[in-house]
Amino acid sequence: MIAEPMSRSAVLCIGRIYCDLIFTGLDALPLLGRESFAERMDIVAGGGAFIAAAHMVHTGRHTALLSRLGTDALSLAIAPQVRNSGVDLGFLDHADDAGPQVTVAAVVGQERSFLSKRAGTALPATLDAALAWPRARHLHIAEYATLAEIPDLVTRAKASGLTVSLDPSWDDTLIRDPRLPERCAGVDIFLPNREEATAITGLADPQAAVAQLAEFFPIVALKSGSDGAHVRSADRSIHVPADQVPVVDTTGAGDAFNAGFIHAWLEGHDIADCTHAGIRHGSLAVQAVGGTTVLSAA
Repeated sequence: MIAEPMSRSAVLCIGRIYCDLIFTGLDALPLLGRESFAERMDIVAGGGAFIAAAHMVHTGRHTALLSRLGTDALSLAIAPQVRNSGVDLGFLDHADDAGPQVTVAAVVGQERSFLSKRAGTALPATLDAALAWPRARHLHIAEYATLAEIPDLVTRAKASGLTVSLDPSWDDTLIRDPRLPERCAGVDIFLPNREEATAITGLADPQAAVAQLAEFFPIVALKSGSDGAHVRSADRSIHVPADQVPVVDTTGAGDAFNAGFIHAWLEGHDIADCTHAGIRHGSLAVQAVGGTTVLSAA
């Protein structure tokens, strides 16, 4: 791949920003009719677009967040974290109906369960300006739900000369849509986790799921937690094991992987190097509560 001039090297990350309430120190997930107590609760800025953007900035790449942020108390509580992330907020759309937008995460060991509430539309008023931004080279879509709301998003990005990546992200109402792959036509890098790939393909074996998804996407990078990642391109199929690191919270690890992988791909590296870069960033994310907390101490 020929490197683009610095004038066109930036990444746009589009998706919703959430106020993440992360409960840790639980022995088990709460049961209906019973009350559980966590050892710790953290309030952090979340959502795949923000977490991926923050990790992308950590690679040294100029990255802009294409999103909406509310004016409610919870949105205002996470605003300083968003501002201090180093992410370009020139396309951040402030709107009253964009919040409160919340995810409650219960973390048990290396597993977690999420309960989320969306607010307003995923479509930022700044979309046209962002796609016309002369520095933009790549668009990362942090969840299929955003593409479902803006079905011409990939087409518009391609018309602006951008490459595109997509993390489908789990959504009970959308993840088993049989037309999901074809509705993602034009995506260059598809980045599901193991559960999402199984739901989309019906195949539990990650290598088989990647092979099927590779019929639709030039590059498929399937994230499999402690098993590492299975990646396939037109001419190569690889598996890279995970790094052995102390795990505090896996929230946002997949989005951090996305950032490392995409940055390396934009630099022209092969899929093996891209996968190693993704795993390094995913490993960094799991060592602190919240997807970007560790970056403030890095």
